[in-house]
Amino acid sequence: MMSRTVSSWILSSARNSIVLQRKGRLYSICIPNRQKIKWKLVFSKRLLYPAASCSLDNVFSLKKAFRHTSTEEEQFSFQLSPSQINDILRAGELSHKILDLNSKNTNSVLRFESNQLASNTPIEDRRSAATCLQTRGMMFGVFDGHAGSACAQAVSERLLHYIAVSLMSRQALEEIELAVECMKPVMPILQLHKHPNDVEYREITSQYFENLRVYWQHLLDLDIEPGFSLEEAMVSAFKRLDSDISLEVQAPQENELMRNLALQVAFSGATACVAHVDGVHLHVANAGDCRAILGVREEDGTWSTLPLTRDHNAFDEFEIRRLKREHPRSEEKTLFVNDRLLGILMPSRAFGDVQLKWSKELQHSVLENSCDAEALNIYQYVPPNYHTPPYLTAEPEVTYHKLRGKDKFLIIASDGLWEMLSNEQVVKLVAGHLTELNEQKPQLAFEKPVNLGYMHNLLLKRKNRGIASLDQNIATHLIRHAIGDNEYGEVDQEKLAAMLTLPEDLARMYRDDITVTVVYFNSETIENYYRNN
Repeated sequence: MMSRTVSSWILSSARNSIVLQRKGRLYSICIPNRQKIKWKLVFSKRLLYPAASCSLDNVFSLKKAFRHTSTEEEQFSFQLSPSQINDILRAGELSHKILDLNSKNTNSVLRFESNQLASNTPIEDRRSAATCLQTRGMMFGVFDGHAGSACAQAVSERLLHYIAVSLMSRQALEEIELAVECMKPVMPILQLHKHPNDVEYREITSQYFENLRVYWQHLLDLDIEPGFSLEEAMVSAFKRLDSDISLEVQAPQENELMRNLALQVAFSGATACVAHVDGVHLHVANAGDCRAILGVREEDGTWSTLPLTRDHNAFDEFEIRRLKREHPRSEEKTLFVNDRLLGILMPSRAFGDVQLKWSKELQHSVLENSCDAEALNIYQYVPPNYHTPPYLTAEPEVTYHKLRGKDKFLIIASDGLWEMLSNEQVVKLVAGHLTELNEQKPQLAFEKPVNLGYMHNLLLKRKNRGIASLDQNIATHLIRHAIGDNEYGEVDQEKLAAMLTLPEDLARMYRDDITVTVVYFNSETIENYYRNN
């Protein structure tokens, strides 16, 4: 149990600059001055170099109700009411049910539910979900930013479009190119499923579109028939977008805002995990340490976990061997230092982070031409033992899985969730939540005739079963348990309140940004596929 004594110790330890260690990783804090950006050396789970954060932070700030801004506040309290806790946890909820227009849903996706909880201010995680309009299928993405939110924001806006374009037929690409040439409306490629608070880089949307157009022109020039496989399309899209991010910061920009934005995107970074679902065909592309797993219900009613990604970091033997193959033997001992790439970065694959991809000469040239003295101090940093770049790649690892009737749901989440809960714990929580929701349905059916006594008994049963307080959104349920569970796997309300009210200069010591998307599959549709084939 997390008592008030422990809550007081948390506050006291922060004020006395005690650095805490969680799961073997050291955390401390970087706080940019909002009026005039100042930079400190960051010791976070992600980076150990001077880290830039987006100067457009006010654009991305989320509501910080009930949250303290500093441990130096005189009136400091960890107390929150249950309704206040729910308001914070549910602020980022997003859910979408696939419409059954013909009373015969042939989509293998039944619905999806998503949520986010910030630790950083602003949150550095992003998410995307979309239905493909020119091709088949749905896509879901989670993006975990570091050194600011700029790269994750750009990737979340752009990557699904790059994948969709990669999957389009030559005829479809020719049609949209002709429409652009003739200045006619272009048929939409994706139907995005967005939260009302999701933000966009509107100032640079036209440039993003122009570079997407250059990409589809490149695909037309390749003249590949019958086109990319899904795996090839995802790999191509990841690599091309990362290349565009690198080239955009090297190109002359129209104004200072666009130049600064391009710098922020390129010099920050983001890991990415994207799932594409088309009927029984599931592809997951992963670059970094976001994670995707399947929840599988076995024939005997038990639940099992099927991982679909590997965490790309210093703890993965395949990644260590890959990097050793790509660099001279003389660098073997310096590739990973203190379980970080070059002693700097936790993930070994990511978008952006050009400090770990460009030559020293290119970095110096771009920064000299693009930055004033203050910005130069922010971005100009060469890691130690930097001899044979690139050390970092955005090339994803793609996993294919053919869905079965027993595959009930897919969970994609940033590492903020996986640091708190194991794969098995997450599947158990989703399965239990699904069972409780299903058990509600018969309880809500009214017997006839309905009288006050019956209604009273029904309400008492619901109250006793705790149904009234159950999170309807499964992503919220997972986040609640991730930050509020005690040693017995039960939510401790006082611990939950303390974790939610942690001030900005302390929260990062205890938890990371958390983003979760859960996709439920339509088992009937999947089983019909096998019956018909």
